[in-house]
Amino acid sequence: MFSWILALLLALFVWGLTSAWLWMVKRRKTETQHGLAALAGMRWREFSQIVRRAMNEQRGLHDLTGEDNSDRGTSSDFLMERDGQRWLLSCKHGRAYRIGAPAITELGAALRLTGAAGGILITEGLVERDGLAAAEKESIEVLDGRVLWQFLAPCVPEDMRTMVEGIARREAARQTGIAALGATAVGLLAGLGYMTAQVDENLSPRPPAPVAASTPAADARHPASAAEAPAPAAAPAMADASASTATASAAPQPTPAASAAVAATDDLQEDPDPETLLRYQQAVSRKLAATPGVISGIWLTRSTLSVERSGDDATVWPLICREVEHYPALRTVRVQLNPRPGTGEPVRWRQCRTF
Repeated sequence: MFSWILALLLALFVWGLTSAWLWMVKRRKTETQHGLAALAGMRWREFSQIVRRAMNEQRGLHDLTGEDNSDRGTSSDFLMERDGQRWLLSCKHGRAYRIGAPAITELGAALRLTGAAGGILITEGLVERDGLAAAEKESIEVLDGRVLWQFLAPCVPEDMRTMVEGIARREAARQTGIAALGATAVGLLAGLGYMTAQVDENLSPRPPAPVAASTPAADARHPASAAEAPAPAAAPAMADASASTATASAAPQPTPAASAAVAATDDLQEDPDPETLLRYQQAVSRKLAATPGVISGIWLTRSTLSVERSGDDATVWPLICREVEHYPALRTVRVQLNPRPGTGEPVRWRQCRTF
């Protein structure tokens, strides 16, 4: 009994540590990864508006007054001000950027040319180590893929943030279940190993006790002492071990869970209310995340689905349409096929069905 208590405590300890890491560290990394993918899939105008709003709310920066703002919609660099001082913002929109020291030095020269008090570099990509060192010298704040999602998350649309956080929570819950199975296996192995060690110790032969030499006179005074011998103590331990093994083998095995019921008729509405439509979109995102060749599917708007993929178009497109066309209300949505990581493919826009 003591061995199984130790096994249970060990399993709980392992599962607790693993769960804490999954929810406090891994879940945030997963949320950041999918959040950056959602930001990278946005149009430049929408992304720049989110950046300006975040700078206004979290840095106190405002758009310059009295300036010509006609080209702000297309320029990746723009000026903002705070307390009468100018700040230059440089946005590198996309996850493929790997920014080094030369680009930071060029931004520093632009700061001096525009008379800005400081600069902020924003990108979904990464700034390399030499770039970070150069940014510190040039008084440039870096908001790259490591921290950008946490900075912009309060300002992104509510449905996008809910979608990204939901994907991260579901992934953490799935991994926590796997961790529970692993911790249970570790506890069972530890308990069985402890029991085996105890049985082996009880069954191992013990050296006989040394018999002291006695004189004939002592043997005559204690004739019965030489005939006494200790009774063996291994038999009860073997019986207990056999009874425990028989009880464990006779325990009923759990039956598999029943299969899920078929979706109700109201889950296939052609003109659903906003809450039902959001449920449809979340169901499509969950299924796409488990589809081979598809990394994630995130809804940018009510009628736009952004898909991160690792497989080619010919392989993943029929699988995407299969999930989208299951819901009549989503059959004509636009699907944004983002390029595969590490390739120079363009972004493609497609529809499974037309109106």
